[in-house]
Amino acid sequence: MEEEAASPPPPPSLAQVLEAASEFASFPGSQSDDSVREFVDRFPLPVLFGVLQGEVYVPGVEDTIVACLDKIFKTKYGASLLPNFAPFIQAGLQANSQAIRCLACKAVSYLLDNADNYGAAEQIIIGYNIYPLLLNCLIEGNEQTSAASLDAIKRIAEVPEGKSIIFPTHGEGSMQLKNLAAHSSSLARIRILALIAKLFSVSSSVATAAYDSDLLSLFEAEINNRRDMLTTLSALELLYELVESPHSTRFLLKTTLLQLLTDLISNSSVDSILRSRAALISGRLLSSAEAYMAISESSIAALLSAIDGRLSLLDSQNTDECESALEALGLIGATIQGANLLLISSSDAARHIVESAFDRQSRGKLLAALHALGSISGVDRPEDKILLGEKAEECLKRLIYTTAANSPKLTPSGLFLSVLQQEPEVRLAGYRLIKGLVVRQWCLMEVCSKQDIISIVTDPKIESTKQGMEARHDCCMAISKALSASSLLHDATASGIASKLQEAVKRGPYLAKKHVEAQPLVVTAERF
Repeated sequence: MEEEAASPPPPPSLAQVLEAASEFASFPGSQSDDSVREFVDRFPLPVLFGVLQGEVYVPGVEDTIVACLDKIFKTKYGASLLPNFAPFIQAGLQANSQAIRCLACKAVSYLLDNADNYGAAEQIIIGYNIYPLLLNCLIEGNEQTSAASLDAIKRIAEVPEGKSIIFPTHGEGSMQLKNLAAHSSSLARIRILALIAKLFSVSSSVATAAYDSDLLSLFEAEINNRRDMLTTLSALELLYELVESPHSTRFLLKTTLLQLLTDLISNSSVDSILRSRAALISGRLLSSAEAYMAISESSIAALLSAIDGRLSLLDSQNTDECESALEALGLIGATIQGANLLLISSSDAARHIVESAFDRQSRGKLLAALHALGSISGVDRPEDKILLGEKAEECLKRLIYTTAANSPKLTPSGLFLSVLQQEPEVRLAGYRLIKGLVVRQWCLMEVCSKQDIISIVTDPKIESTKQGMEARHDCCMAISKALSASSLLHDATASGIASKLQEAVKRGPYLAKKHVEAQPLVVTAERF
């Protein structure tokens, strides 16, 4: 008698699926490809999708299955299954459930992150109209869905043909984001600005496509529209993020954004928070050398005048705005072009920095000014670009000597010492400042004239943190190097200082233990 063919196993019950999915999703950390393969063999993806599509609502089912699928798709093996289920991604992006839409957005990212063949993945994105659906999720989804959509679109822009998906060369597709923003709520517009900022960070070619699509005009419109302060502030925060992208500066400088920021800073009726962010963004925008080749001196002068005007009006109650203005000036002064302009311009911005650097009335203001002055002095510039033009150098020297003469300390060395005698954070800023200034002969002479300054920078015990030890040692090395290259070594006192500095440099930045000779230990014998 012939054996009957074995019948296929019955499909798992809903209870079995939920129990297994819950256990799988709650596994701490990431699942391995082998564990995913074993799970999917027992509970195929169509079974899990079927549970999500079930018409009967059972509390907790959707969250359990979504969490389980997310764990599956995060793995290399799980992502490799996605091309076979492209209709699920398309349907998921249009689901009423935010959890399912968020999962579908993540699935697009997983698909691209693990693709061995970008061409096949790109065909799915084009063939199933994925990009427009992601845009809908971006502007209509909840916070989690919108964030997942943003990541997925950025990931599309990063693949070889992704730029042509987001910025097609023909038709109205290239203007899709701009047209979408024109008919969106304020929240949706801010989300579109967030996407634009992400796109500018992808690559130079994607940034070019974004600029050619006139997307930066959306930032201009949002910042110029000051009816909603929170929306304007959100736009400024995203502009700050955009300015930090290495691909954005040359495009931003072609717009009216710098003029808009200058107007914001100088407008006393604007909230101080907006003025503070505008100042920082302006400083960041002018912190690269290429900015000075793209912007007219009159535009930069107008900005410096606006920031200087705010510093002149601010009192001790406006510490946050004052600190932001000083930080912005420090960013501008970090480049040799910016430092020269700051020092020789008709504004009093440089004077405000120097005076604030040694004014102990406000700790935050003092710190911001010390760091700004350190940047202007060239501490972060290459060695061949530390020194400024003759006129700017003379102005820097005059400002510091004048500030000292008008203070109880009388000399720059007295000012430097007073900074180094303060709390650790202020001391760190002082080390940084001296490191930048000491390449100048007049500053080197001032530093060497105070034995207490040398004692502090050579003392390995004065700092207790790694950052403090390294900052002190860097300052010590800078003084030692400047002194070794100067003509002061002919003086006996300076020669002794040089030896002390060299010994401190050799010890390194950390507390080095001196060699201790073994000592005999004499103890009485133990008696029982």
